[in-house]
Amino acid sequence: MSDIYEALAAPARRAILDELCEKNGQTLFELCARLAMRHGMGMSRQAISQHLEVLESAGLVTTKRSGRYKLLYADLRPLKPISERWPIDANPQ
Repeated sequence: MSDIYEALAAPARRAILDELCEKNGQTLFELCARLAMRHGMGMSRQAISQHLEVLESAGLVTTKRSGRYKLLYADLRPLKPISERWPIDANPQ
């Protein structure tokens, strides 16, 4: 579980997850363009690839080959135990 916390610690990785949650199945090129346009992140493809490796090792991103393209998908299932550990009370007193 510490891998998940480490993966979520970096703002760039949270932005990557935000973009993949909004539009799953992106190529690296698409993701780089969206991060630059929507978040002002002028990171290189190599830097984004390194962030994706961290997210993938934590189980938060998966990839799938489609022809010559490698598509990126958010997988938020590893976050479920965290949300169950500290449930949000809808009516705090």
